[in-house]
Amino acid sequence: MAVRLRWAVMSPRKSVAETQHTRQRIVERSLAIASVEGLEGLTIGRLANELGMSKAGVLGHFGTKVSLQLAVVDAAATAFTEEVPRRVGDVRPGLPYLRAVCEAWVSYLERRSLPGGCFFTAAAAEFDGRSGPVHDAVTALNALWQRDLRVHVRRAVTAGDLPSDTDPDQLVYELMGVMLALNHFLQLQHDEAAPARARRAFRRLLGT
Repeated sequence: MAVRLRWAVMSPRKSVAETQHTRQRIVERSLAIASVEGLEGLTIGRLANELGMSKAGVLGHFGTKVSLQLAVVDAAATAFTEEVPRRVGDVRPGLPYLRAVCEAWVSYLERRSLPGGCFFTAAAAEFDGRSGPVHDAVTALNALWQRDLRVHVRRAVTAGDLPSDTDPDQLVYELMGVMLALNHFLQLQHDEAAPARARRAFRRLLGT
């Protein structure tokens, strides 16, 4: 009786863990596919086939394709956060942080953590002319990242590490432009010199 009761208590916990693990597998595979083929390239049938699951089993974790897409966007944001800002979280705010975070950003793309390169560059291009929850999520995350960069630009100006007439919006625009170019040259043209060019561009913008 005690053994049976112990199984009854532990089984639901195991079931929850297995469900979470399966959901994570779906999201991770979806992220890899979406980085190459876009969020619209995700199909329940393909995921089911690649993961050895039924279509109902895949769809049951999310309910709708939009919910799956939003889960992928969230996973991409988590991966980016771990690979870029959190890697330099102990660096002094302002210019030192900007230099370190830009280096981490270049390294993230250079190491090709995702087969399709920068997920948010691809997602922004895919959804920039659309409306709906996925567009809104991608837009909000991009805006949040740009806001954080502006905060550090302003701190660098206040500290005297950047010229007093520095326009934060213009500088962030140019930093983003360097990364868009890096992703383009790496992914479309397979230019192995692109990361070095990006680093030189950042040095011109932020100093050595």
